[in-house]
Amino acid sequence: MPIKFQYNKTYLHQLGKELKIRVNALPTLVAKESALRLEVKTARAELQAVEQELKKKLEALSVMERLWPEFDFNLTQVADIIQGVRKIAGVKTPILERVRFEEKTFSLFGRPAWTAYGIDMLKSVLTLRIKKALATQKLEILEYARKKTTQKVNLYEKVQIPDYQDAIRRIKRFLEDEDNLAKSSQKILKARLQAAEAA
Repeated sequence: MPIKFQYNKTYLHQLGKELKIRVNALPTLVAKESALRLEVKTARAELQAVEQELKKKLEALSVMERLWPEFDFNLTQVADIIQGVRKIAGVKTPILERVRFEEKTFSLFGRPAWTAYGIDMLKSVLTLRIKKALATQKLEILEYARKKTTQKVNLYEKVQIPDYQDAIRRIKRFLEDEDNLAKSSQKILKARLQAAEAA
């Protein structure tokens, strides 16, 4: 969308201020974009690491596949997920602080001997799944922020700053032309007055 302006000094000063704001903000936005780009790579690597860890854990559990049907999955449940917030380049991202589990008491004599081990394995799998969900959410937030920042950098660099510079240049030329015309008119008028006085 082209900038709307009038050919006067008020608009010249206003456009100059707007241009200065954008020129000063551009390096910060470029730095934010590169920081977010790096954080997106890091978040993607974190997500892949959690996925690999979860995959290994599930493969380890598949050895006990025949035993799981007799396991009571109601013995432990996620009671609370405590999340924190970490700011990365001005963007708030979730981090997992702790997962609190609620365990039901059970008799060691009435259950299989590996029940306690099964509960620990279930807790670790549930924790990894929660970590994966938060890592995915963090990656999505960072990718969205990076995309928006890139759009703003491109808007400033390729559209607004050149448009403001062009508008300022056009206003300055118009005002210079107007000033030159006024001076020329004054010279012509002065020459006519001198010619009239001489005659």
